[in-house]
Amino acid sequence: MTTLVAFIIVLGILIFFHELGHFLLAKINGVGVLKFSLGFGPALIKKRIGETEYRISAIPLGGYVKMLGEDTSEDEEITHIDAERAFSNKSLKARAAIVAAGPLFNLLLAIVIYTVVAWSGIPSFAPRVGQIIDDSPAYKAGLVSGDRIVSIDGKPVELWEDISVLLQDASPDKSIEMTIEREDTLFTIHVSPIMTKDTNIFGEEIQRPMIGISRGDEIVTTRLGFFSGIRYGAVKTYQVIELTGIAFGKIINGSLDIKKSLGGPILIAQVSGETFRAGILPFFFMIAFVSINLGLINLMPIPILDGGYLLFFVIEAITGKPVEGRPREIAQQIGLFLLILLMLFAFYNDLVRVFKGD
Repeated sequence: MTTLVAFIIVLGILIFFHELGHFLLAKINGVGVLKFSLGFGPALIKKRIGETEYRISAIPLGGYVKMLGEDTSEDEEITHIDAERAFSNKSLKARAAIVAAGPLFNLLLAIVIYTVVAWSGIPSFAPRVGQIIDDSPAYKAGLVSGDRIVSIDGKPVELWEDISVLLQDASPDKSIEMTIEREDTLFTIHVSPIMTKDTNIFGEEIQRPMIGISRGDEIVTTRLGFFSGIRYGAVKTYQVIELTGIAFGKIINGSLDIKKSLGGPILIAQVSGETFRAGILPFFFMIAFVSINLGLINLMPIPILDGGYLLFFVIEAITGKPVEGRPREIAQQIGLFLLILLMLFAFYNDLVRVFKGD
């Protein structure tokens, strides 16, 4: 039940912000909005306010904003809205802005979440040593559990993750200087890292310098100011976008197994439940991560996705003619087919994980 509730919350937030982007830009550009729906299918709850019918529909796996003149092949009731406010009658720039607003609002949601976390306080682990591996470089250098690492080669260490960053350029044949705090006393030791096999976040085997320590349990909270918090939100969002792009590239060139890296609604539901039980912070970090991926997926140039419509607009800008009629219909059918294949494959991966207990 917790997983189901968490999943509904996640979907509701993601769908709402995505469709809100389309809705607001449509209003700003003077386009009439006929429907704003969270979900597909029959309406469970609906209410008309002004020209727009707001609804919550039965199938929660998506949503839509129905605009006047969005699909010229359909008959629309325009008696209560000025026909000049039709989507199809707006400039190419306005139509592109309305379509792009959905995925961009997903990215904006991530920035907002990360920014609010930065203002509230970013929890991190202090650079306090937990366990020491026997006969490791740290053990031989005299490090003990409870030591606080203050600096490495003169560079300050404020958080636990700073240690791995500063060790990245370490050479196995050269010792590093570490300033240690132990019982309010500072002293210096020299450690010679060794290279060891490890895996990165993509599961690829790499060589990494290691000194043989694990982190302690001390938590420190860092609160950022107004502008530095916004910068943190933007940088964090960019890092996830960059990471997603690298992963996609690895899937394309075959170095990353798509069966292990692609998940669908079942995986999102599982992670939603796990992070919801873990606490409000990991839960919203997960929402930010999924929101970024949802925005990027919708920007893919596949007809029926927002990116597909943007591709049509690029072709219109080049040729001076909109993509209409049979070519548009065929492109959308191909796009729908590709999207269904992708969803089925994602469901398959999810089910395999469930039955294997992964």
